[in-house]
Amino acid sequence: MADAGEERGSLALLSEVVAGLGRLVSGELRLARAEAAESLQHAGAGLAKIAIAVVLGLVGLNVLAGAAVAALAAAGLGPAWAAVLVGLALCLLAVGLAMSGRAALRLRGFLPDRTLRNLRRDAEALRAAADKTGV
Repeated sequence: MADAGEERGSLALLSEVVAGLGRLVSGELRLARAEAAESLQHAGAGLAKIAIAVVLGLVGLNVLAGAAVAALAAAGLGPAWAAVLVGLALCLLAVGLAMSGRAALRLRGFLPDRTLRNLRRDAEALRAAADKTGV
């Protein structure tokens, strides 16, 4: 009779371990999802900055082209130099935004680092528990 009680106790313990493992995996999946969403958010912000930089760069190039045409047509400088200054300022702003966007994309990796670290720690804990119980 003691063997039947021991077997039921072992089955209950095994059932608790399996249920706990299920909760653990579920929690890790939620964390991975949250990390992926955060990474995508940062990537979206970086891509938006790059898109704005492209538009500003095109406007800057357009202004510079207009300035070159005006400079050649007028050959007396004046309004053309104003256009050159505006075009250069827009191009510098575009470069700054592009560098900022690239840095934002580079800062965050796309792998869920915390989740991977937690999974490794959980696997070590399971190995240690298995070694203690002799399983």
